[in-house]
Amino acid sequence: MGAMILIGAFVAGLIEAAVTRNSAAATALYVDSVVAPILPDMQTNQMLDETVTRALDETLGQGALASRLMSFRLWRSDGLVLYSNDKALMGKHFAVSDDLKTAFAGKMVANFNNVDDVESEAERASGKPLLEIYNPVLQPWSGKVVAVSEFYEIADEFQHSLDQARLRSWLAVAFFTLAFFLVLSVIVFRGSKTIDDQRRDLKQRVSELSDLLLQNKTLHARVQRASQRAAALNESYLRRIGADIHDGPAQLMAFAALRLDSDVLVNPAVSEATREGEVMAIKESLDEAMREIRNICDGLVLPHIEAADLPEIIQRAVKAHEYRTGSSVDLSMSGTPAQLEPSAKICIYRFIQEALNNGFQHGGGIEQRVVETLRGERVVVEVSDSGPGFDPATGRTGIGLAGLRDRVESLGGHFTIESSARGTRVRMSLNLDGLEQV
Repeated sequence: MGAMILIGAFVAGLIEAAVTRNSAAATALYVDSVVAPILPDMQTNQMLDETVTRALDETLGQGALASRLMSFRLWRSDGLVLYSNDKALMGKHFAVSDDLKTAFAGKMVANFNNVDDVESEAERASGKPLLEIYNPVLQPWSGKVVAVSEFYEIADEFQHSLDQARLRSWLAVAFFTLAFFLVLSVIVFRGSKTIDDQRRDLKQRVSELSDLLLQNKTLHARVQRASQRAAALNESYLRRIGADIHDGPAQLMAFAALRLDSDVLVNPAVSEATREGEVMAIKESLDEAMREIRNICDGLVLPHIEAADLPEIIQRAVKAHEYRTGSSVDLSMSGTPAQLEPSAKICIYRFIQEALNNGFQHGGGIEQRVVETLRGERVVVEVSDSGPGFDPATGRTGIGLAGLRDRVESLGGHFTIESSARGTRVRMSLNLDGLEQV
């Protein structure tokens, strides 16, 4: 803004100087045309005689010059006033001013409203706008400066023109300043709006990242706890499998081995019928051991599910339970998600298998039902029955359901149990976005 004001002042000064020079040049040319012909050779006559003085009085006192000129002086190079319309100044010496020296050097000097010379008291007292002009008077045939004419022109029209020029220049400066301010305001406003939008977006991004970081921390803690519990449960599973094998197939095979070492099979005195009965007993023990081993393996070995989709996996789990128990399970599927990674498929299969087994063993398998739904990016599987139920707060959920909880939570899913006298409902859900798609 300060720069624009300085530019405006500079432009106004240029306009004033240009108008002053043009007006002074026009007036000086007119005065030269009037005064020069009546001036004598100043090289030979240093003072004006009465004839020349009278001629100047008559010339300057009438016509156009009389209405425009307030005062007129003719200077000699040493500061002597050769002629003045104020007769009291004629013949007096004054200090040669800088403007007068410049004029004697051959250059015209013009000042507007700068009446500060000692000899210009009357002009200062007039209070009128005056244009002061120093004009060198040249010898016609040699071009030498023989005198300097000083005159004060009443510059009412000049003052008006100058005021108009100043007004136009300041209006132009004000217009361009306003335009510059408006353009700058628009730029600043748009920049501020862009910064606010970016700040708001950045704040939203930071908030979202903070929420994701908190979720990741929570999920990491859950996965870590689930992994720790899974490690402990694996040991429990191994102990249970070892106990099942030891108490079942191992005992039966040990019994068969003891029967093989008996005297019944090698003593010739034993009848053939008794020997055959002993052999059949050993065979039944071995067959029973094989059946128990197969049952244990059936619970441990999964069907081939890597290439199967989710509906097929659910159907296999339900049909395997129905075949093993001879019961009936109501199945409902309403979602068809994209193929999952093997860990998610195994998790869903084991969830249905274990939940149906628990419902059959502890709830009598009454009105068992499996429901699969797809809710946005989450797949939800629910297994329910209408058995007597139990109190989940007592912790009597067994290692099977505890292992399922850890398996589901280790994949970032949710596991819930609801049980009452009307039945039990076990639900799991997995977020498909959090699983690697294959």
